[in-house]
Amino acid sequence: MSSKVGQLVSFSSANALGDARGVVIGDPKKHPSGLIVIHEWWGMNEQIQEEGAQIASEGGFTVLVPDMYRGKVAKDREEAGHYLNGLDWDGAVQDLSAGAKYLISLGCSRVGVTGFCMGGALSFVAALRCPEISASAPFYGIPAPDFGDLTKIRIPVQSHFGEKDEVVGFSSPADFTALKGRLAAAGVQHDMFVYPAGHGFTNTKNPNYCADATRLALGRVYEFMRKNLANSKV
Repeated sequence: MSSKVGQLVSFSSANALGDARGVVIGDPKKHPSGLIVIHEWWGMNEQIQEEGAQIASEGGFTVLVPDMYRGKVAKDREEAGHYLNGLDWDGAVQDLSAGAKYLISLGCSRVGVTGFCMGGALSFVAALRCPEISASAPFYGIPAPDFGDLTKIRIPVQSHFGEKDEVVGFSSPADFTALKGRLAAAGVQHDMFVYPAGHGFTNTKNPNYCADATRLALGRVYEFMRKNLANSKV
């Protein structure tokens, strides 16, 4: 696999599958705030790499797009579902911790995480379980309760959902409204933004892509991450 937008890298991970891999975009010497951008259930395809490059350029971050499937990229929804169902989430958390440590080793002062669909759910889990992560901005994905109690999150979170999202049990209005209530009751530092869009609205390859909602949401992420990742060591 090659990358048109960044440098392919590998880094040590406690995951039983061995070293993790991904694409790094940006220079920590110029942009010391690190941001992990986690792909949807499709895998580390060109679309997420291009979105990572957009986030790095517009936001002024050094971005790591981790390859959670270790080289596998889905060609259709059936294959994507197979890869998602086969993902070891504990191992994925280990990869995300390792990715944050890797960015820090390159010179990043702090590291945040954002992600979409599956990557959004993993961004919530990383906020809970990865001490190397300082801020999290999940998009339209909520992990199953088995992966941890999100009311125990102790870092700032800014989440993004679509009011027309029909993925019940994962990112629908009923799901994210209930989550918002639980996080608020627990005192989690959390802001939630809802857009007039469907699931996957930031993905240019998705029929639900909404340019206006994407522009607004990513702008909010940039501001949020700049605030929470600046001028400090982990």
